[in-house]
Amino acid sequence: MSTSASILLTTLNARFMHTAFGLRYLYANLGDCQSAAELVEFTIQEQPLNIVEKLLSYQPRIIGFSVYIWNVSEIEAVVAILKSVAPDIQLVLGGPEVSHSPDLPAVCELADYIIAGPGEQDFRELCQQLLQGERPNGKYIEGRATPLEKLVLPYRFYNDDDIRNRLIYVEASRGCPFKCEFCLSALDKTATAFPLDDFLLEMEQLWQRGVRNFKFIDRTFNLKVSTSIAILEFFLQRMSDDLYLHFEVVPDNLPDKLKTVLQRFPPNSLQFEIGIQTFDSDIQQRISRKQNNDKSKDNIRWLREHSGAHLHTDLIFGLPGDTLENFADSFDQLIALNPHEIQVGILKRLRGAPLNRHNIPSELRFNPLPPYNLLSSREIDFVTMQRVNRFARYWDLIGNSGRFLNTLPLLLGETPFWCFMTLTDCIYQRTGQTASIALKRLFELVYVVLTDDMQQPADIVKAHLRLDYARAGLKGQPDYESLSTLNKPAKPGVANKRQQFHA
Repeated sequence: MSTSASILLTTLNARFMHTAFGLRYLYANLGDCQSAAELVEFTIQEQPLNIVEKLLSYQPRIIGFSVYIWNVSEIEAVVAILKSVAPDIQLVLGGPEVSHSPDLPAVCELADYIIAGPGEQDFRELCQQLLQGERPNGKYIEGRATPLEKLVLPYRFYNDDDIRNRLIYVEASRGCPFKCEFCLSALDKTATAFPLDDFLLEMEQLWQRGVRNFKFIDRTFNLKVSTSIAILEFFLQRMSDDLYLHFEVVPDNLPDKLKTVLQRFPPNSLQFEIGIQTFDSDIQQRISRKQNNDKSKDNIRWLREHSGAHLHTDLIFGLPGDTLENFADSFDQLIALNPHEIQVGILKRLRGAPLNRHNIPSELRFNPLPPYNLLSSREIDFVTMQRVNRFARYWDLIGNSGRFLNTLPLLLGETPFWCFMTLTDCIYQRTGQTASIALKRLFELVYVVLTDDMQQPADIVKAHLRLDYARAGLKGQPDYESLSTLNKPAKPGVANKRQQFHA
């Protein structure tokens, strides 16, 4: 039976393994109200009615929701039910999806209060007022940033179950000095670091409690190299076989003194998320992105060859002025650097992002429903966008999964993007699916496309697939022979000659 709590802090995470880091900051900074509060997390897969029942079991007076692009629809359903069955409960929304008035989602109409921007101070004060029977004058509250040195850090509010089963998010700094228009961090004035000694003390306590997987959410971990080195040295002194650190790094800032420290980390202990987004200098200038492409390439190449870090790189398709040919060029340049992963992302409309100034001149048309992905632009029609969406999905299944390491060079040829687009088109024409494809079936489809559509010798293709199949640990053997004459793609085939396989 649940205990009562006057204040509930809640959200719907994308997956169970995720934790609501922002809610823990709010809880840590509730002051005298903390004893009356509880933090309750759900996932977007759970039924709204069941979520409401669980929330109401606490008999709350105030419920605060953390709203993001990935959970706004599900939270709207929960809020609508709450307002219907328990209208006296005060519902407070915060988070990036509700912070950019007047560009607000429909759920804001149902809520009692909205806190835009930082909430640690203003949510506490709002709760104090509401519990005392007072009502603020306005529904919309502009959150005030608290100096980082005055924030109560939230790390002790990761419980033992979080440490055993979930990602542990940490941050050594907030903000970003760069102005890339597709990102909400473009609204920040600069990056500000937490006091280093206090931060490292918290990391020590997490480490003592058994945390071995630290996911840093800093936008620019390597911006101030001296701080980066101090944090890396802290973890090097505590290195173990199961320690794993994730950082988002600026691709063109890797000085020698930082390289020296990185080389001391063993393989499989570091993951770097590296946002390239595009190598097109005209697009970079158009969206206010400052990136030295040559330095970025040199650094990725160095990390791949001289460090044991896992490199997760990002590209965005559909930026203002982008074309399929432009994106293909960026993809091929990046794949030549041999990162472990390339995440092919589709441009999304973020409320409040400066990129929205391009919506009319670039004819950017976004999905009206979350996650507000681009549907078409002046240069990219809807059909092409759908093909790239499928490309991204198949690339995750085949290119990023690590299951086709031996076969992938055959699939990519001399023009990787166009070759893989051929694979994408052919698999989709045969199956009509981008999900729920069994791994054995995927091996069979790759064989069919390589031999029938790309005219690769069957014995060579089988030899490469055999190695990957063994690594995948699958039982039995793929049914290559019967498939090679079945499910020929319907005519017409792929759109034009250039987009077919380049021998």
